[in-house]
Amino acid sequence: MRLFVLRNGKKITIAKKVRIADSAFKRFKGLMLERKENFDYALVFLLPNESRYGASIHSLFMRFPIDVVFLDNGKKIVDLVKGFKPWSLNLTPKKPAGFIVEMREGSIKKFRLENGEKISFS
Repeated sequence: MRLFVLRNGKKITIAKKVRIADSAFKRFKGLMLERKENFDYALVFLLPNESRYGASIHSLFMRFPIDVVFLDNGKKIVDLVKGFKPWSLNLTPKKPAGFIVEMREGSIKKFRLENGEKISFS
């Protein structure tokens, strides 16, 4: 599975490997205790419903910073956070989100991701 940003009618690959957190346990575990050298994928959280507070995350038990992209149910970017630090207690998106994408730190800048752009995965 790959992750794309749709820009000017083209699909631009932003992650060649994607893991899906589609169960309560996978969403709970997230990237806790993952090693930085093993994090060569994007982790996509499928949330039960679109909301701000239901999309809140933490980075307890994480060992490295990450970039976080919040998407609405239409998979449009509604918030971007660069370099979310390990051991942070809370990150709540500015707008309701139905999906969360956790990526390697620097991904938002590298791919010039912006609010309002559409993301797809296949």
